[in-house]
Amino acid sequence: MFNRIEEVITREIRPYLSNHYGDIEVLSYENGRLHIRLLGQCKGCPSAKYTVEEIIENKLKENILDIKEVILHNDVNEDLYNFAKKILRTNK
Repeated sequence: MFNRIEEVITREIRPYLSNHYGDIEVLSYENGRLHIRLLGQCKGCPSAKYTVEEIIENKLKENILDIKEVILHNDVNEDLYNFAKKILRTNK
């Protein structure tokens, strides 16, 4: 299954994401649920949810009928996380 997923991603999705200086990483697949992470400029982008729902999920479902859902895992940038902690500590 991973080979089929990677083939569709390489052919249909990566070219779109690379135009926006981004990429995609497959984290896992189980029972029709594909877990992904966006990379580069797409990571943390306000339009990431739209990109996953309207582009990534649709393209994968069109090509691989077994995929039922694509789940985006957003990681918070470590610098942003530390900055937020600092602000919260100073506001006490």
